[in-house]
Amino acid sequence: MRNLIKLFLLAVTVSFLYTACDKADKLPFYDKGTAIQLSGSKTSVAATPADSNNVAIVFNWTSPNYATVSSHYKYVVEIDSSGRNFSKKVTKTIATSRTASYTAKELNAILLAYGFAYNTPYDMDVRVISSYANNNEQYTSNVLKIRMTPYVTPPKVTPPTTNRLFIVGNATPGAWANPVPVPSQELVRMDSVTYGAILNLPGGGEYLLLPVNTNTWNAKYGVADKFLAGLSAGGDFGFHLDPATVFNDNFPGPAAGGWYKMIYNFQSGKFTVSPFANPAPQELYITGDAVASNWVNNPPPAQKFTRLNNGEFEITVALIPGKNYKFLSSFNNWQPQFGGTSATGGTMGANYGSSGDPDAIPSPAIAGTYKIHVNFLTNTYKVTQ
Repeated sequence: MRNLIKLFLLAVTVSFLYTACDKADKLPFYDKGTAIQLSGSKTSVAATPADSNNVAIVFNWTSPNYATVSSHYKYVVEIDSSGRNFSKKVTKTIATSRTASYTAKELNAILLAYGFAYNTPYDMDVRVISSYANNNEQYTSNVLKIRMTPYVTPPKVTPPTTNRLFIVGNATPGAWANPVPVPSQELVRMDSVTYGAILNLPGGGEYLLLPVNTNTWNAKYGVADKFLAGLSAGGDFGFHLDPATVFNDNFPGPAAGGWYKMIYNFQSGKFTVSPFANPAPQELYITGDAVASNWVNNPPPAQKFTRLNNGEFEITVALIPGKNYKFLSSFNNWQPQFGGTSATGGTMGANYGSSGDPDAIPSPAIAGTYKIHVNFLTNTYKVTQ
């Protein structure tokens, strides 16, 4: 009996080993997919507010032909401003379908989030990335360039109908004096819904915004809760004492005194207050061989700009062709000085005394009288005959 048991165990072991060494069937082989091709229904989009809920553009693409049913496919549509290689892309994920539509409102929100100006066309790049649902085997489509123009939407906070805005309060140099000191405490109208200023704030105070510079307090803009943490650096604002919004508190000013750049966006109902590295000019002069006085740091009165508001200056002056000029903001000093590279206007360079001098601005090719407009909120200048 004992021998029979041994023989039985030996037979089972041999059978197991034989089975374990038997070859399994080959695993199935799946072909790879193919790159997709993207197309769009338009090459430009310039919608209006009336089009907000309508489809503005439709994108379609070919199948990647993955080795599985299409319900396991995934697509990601990417949109970004041209020239950035999708470094700031906005995405939309599509499951199974090979088409994506965007309403005018969707596109407008994307464009405005980039800070683009209203009614100005911008080149935008669009592409699609395909993959399995688990993101494996990704393929990137061709890139479409679509010109898109943002439109003006109703602002969250109604801008001043006067197209002017003034700042008042003990957080400002002029304290609570009403009317306020002008032009220094009249904000710059940067566009139809954005105002700004660069001010030397004493610190620890409060302020309000006034659409009319009179001794009345009937119309003003404020915040809902001045004790909200971090509000001195920015947040929501609205019409003061409006029962629908209850923005019935003063703006809290920064705790520390110093120069600050203050921006108020009525479109979004948001404001920001951030430290500004250098003192803002309180006056401005033109100097150079393109003007009568040549290169001097004490130009005559005729070469002094008129200050329009907190950050804008303007002068009408005769310019000699083929010459150059700069702007000075401190009489009898060469710094701060400001310059540029274009005869018609552009971005300004600056030297506040601790860097290299900016380029001198070339004068126009034709002799004549020109209006020069300088904006320190946008750091630009414009020259028109």
